[in-house]
Formats: sequence, structure tokens, C-alpha cells
Amino acid sequence: MTDREPYEPGPAGAAQVRKDGEKWTLILVRELRHPPERVWQALTDPAHLREWAPFEVDGSLGMVGTVNLTWVGAPKPLETTVTRADAPKVLEYGDIRWELEALVGGTRLTLWHSIHRRFISMGAAGWHICFDVLERVLAGEPIARIAGAEAIRFGGWQRLNAEYAKQFGVETPSWPPNAPKR
Repeated sequence: MTDREPYEPGPAGAAQVRKDGEKWTLILVRELRHPPERVWQALTDPAHLREWAPFEVDGSLGMVGTVNLTWVGAPKPLETTVTRADAPKVLEYGDIRWELEALVGGTRLTLWHSIHRRFISMGAAGWHICFDVLERVLAGEPIARIAGAEAIRFGGWQRLNAEYAKQFGVETPSWPPNAPKR
């Protein structure tokens, strides 16, 4: 991995939220300069996921079945079922859905992730940074994964958390819970 010093995430993007009680669905879209097949591999291969995603898996997400998924910083894995794996277009597992749409010169990647409303801006900030890291990995210019507690300590995450909270019309959550609000 290369040095992370020059990395600073851009401003919060045009994310959307679909609201259903306390469970909201975060929708993030990113256009990548890489073909769907390459993006699919990054979304499904355990070795690729370890480079950028906020979790690790003990098997491929590229086929319907069960894997153990461990979120960065979580004490134990969650048994997770891949319910749909239509390469290289749609991938669904747990409370996550990915869609890949071929574009001229790349892929439109769309993420749907069901998150409790209290954590929606935090999730958006975290996935924003993960998408940035993914883009660099795919471009052959990797930086170390920024996820979990490390992401929360990262200054760019704090800024994004506040920007997404404002965009979604929610109070900026402080993390850790006793941290001063920004």
C-alpha cells in the first residue's frame, strides 16, 4: 500500500436516503473508470475486499451461498447469505445491494445499504471513503483501507459525517458517543 498522507476525501456526494421508520436505506452512486467485470471482482473476491471494504469475508461473494462476514472492528463474524449474484450486474447479501451499470469507459456503481437512521450519515461517510479507496485500488494506486475506528479518527470522515448529516436533515451524530459535536 502507498502512503495515505496525500489523500483527502472530496465533499459529500449526492447520496439519497429512503426512509422506513427507524431503518433507512442509504443509496450511494459512484462512477468508476473501470469495466464492470473488474469492479465485480473487487466487490466479490475476499482478497480484493480486504484492500478497500469495511469488512472481510471467508469466501467469495460472487455466488449464492453463505459466508462469514466480519465488519472491521467487530468482535465476531456474522453468517451472511448471498441471495443474488448476477455477475457483473447485481449482488445482494445481508442488508446490502450493489448494482453495476456499464458506461462508456467505466461502470456506474450503486450501493443500497439499510442502516438505522441514527447512523445514516456515519454510514454515508464511511462508504464514501471506501469508494475513494476502491477507486485507487482499481487504478493501481492503492492506499491502505480506512474503515471502522480508524475511519472515525480520520479527519476527512468527521467532515463527511457532518456534511451528510446536513444533506439528510439529521443531527450530526458524535462518535464515540461522548465526543463533542462538530
